[in-house]
Amino acid sequence: MKINYWRLLGSPRRYPVYTRDGFTVTLWTYYEPVTPHTSPADYAKALEQLHAGMRKVDVPSPRFTDRIAEAEDVVADPDLSPELADADRAFLSSRLGSLRRAIEDRGAVEQLLHGEPHPGNVLGTENGPLFIDLETCCRGPVEFDLAHVAEAVCAHYPNVDPGLLDECRQLVLAMVAAWRWDLGDQLPNGRRFGEEFLRSLREGPPWPTLDTVTRRLDGL
Repeated sequence: MKINYWRLLGSPRRYPVYTRDGFTVTLWTYYEPVTPHTSPADYAKALEQLHAGMRKVDVPSPRFTDRIAEAEDVVADPDLSPELADADRAFLSSRLGSLRRAIEDRGAVEQLLHGEPHPGNVLGTENGPLFIDLETCCRGPVEFDLAHVAEAVCAHYPNVDPGLLDECRQLVLAMVAAWRWDLGDQLPNGRRFGEEFLRSLREGPPWPTLDTVTRRLDGL
C-alpha cells in the first residue's frame, strides 16, 4: 500500500482552479517531473537553501506550538476522537504537553519553516528538488522541519542539535498519532497508523522517522 505523506500528516488539501470564458486557470506552476528519486544529500541541500531563504521573509505566521494545540484539541475532546481509548488519550495528552515544554525550554533559535517538508511535498525537477505545499508554514527551530524527513537527510544537514531533533521527532509522532484518531480522518487504515505511532512512542528510543513507520506498515 502506498501512502501519500500529505494525507498521513493532515487533512486533504484542495487547490483552487478557476474557469472563465471556457478557460481553466490556476495560479500553480507546472513542473515536468524528472528522476523520482532525490538523494539524501540533494534533499538536505534543498531544505537548507529553503530555510536560508525563509530567514529573510518577515510575515505574520503561526508558531509550531499552534500545530501542537490542534493535536491537543483532538485528544482532549472525546467527541472529536471517540475511538481513542482513555489510557491512550491520557498518554498522548501528557506526551504532547511535556514535549512542548521541553522544546520551548531549550530556547533554540526559531525561524520561518516549511512545516511539513516530508517526501510527499518534494518535487523532482530539472532544477533540482522543489518544495511545495507551503500553507503549513510556521515558526520554530529547524529541527522541527527535520523531524519530518529521513534520517539520511538529517545526516547531511549542518549543525543539527541531536537532542532537539529527538524531541521534535517524538513530537511529530505524537501529533500525527492524534490526527489519525480524529473522527473526520480520511486516511485509509488511519486507525492502524494511529496505533503504530502510539506503539512507537511507548517503545521509546531510537525514535523512528515517518518514512520508517510507513515502510513498517507497508511491509517493506
